Amino acid sequence: QVQLVESGGGLVQAGGSLRLSCAASGSIFSINVMGWYRQAPGKQRELVATIINSGGSTNYADSVKGRFTISRDNAKNTVYLQMNSLKPEDTGVYYCNAKIAAMGGAFIYWGQGTQVTVSS
Repeated sequence: QVQLVESGGGLVQAGGSLRLSCAASGSIFSINVMGWYRQAPGKQRELVATIINSGGSTNYADSVKGRFTISRDNAKNTVYLQMNSLKPEDTGVYYCNAKIAAMGGAFIYWGQGTQVTVSS
C-alpha cells in the first residue's frame, strides 16, 4: 500500500512564503511523476506544478510561474513546493499527486490535502 502525506500548509499574509512537503511511503518500486494540485472553495481542482523524477523536468500553471518552485528528493521519495509572493487567490487545499509503480502496476495516488490560506 502506498501513502502520500503532506505537510507545511497554514495561514500567511499576502506576500509571504510557505513550503509544502509530500512524502510517499509504502511498497514503491519507482515514482514517475509527482506534483501539486489545489482546489479553492467552489472551484475545480487545478494543476499547480509537476516534476518528472527522471531528469527533473518541471511544469507550472501560468498563475504561479516565477513565484512557486517544485523540487524533489528522490532518495526520500519527497516532493516540495516552495511558494513565494503568495496572493489571496492562492488560497485553497493543496493536494499532492504521484504516479507510482507499485505491486500490481502503476497507479495515481493522492494525499489528504493541506490547507493554505493567504490573507490580504
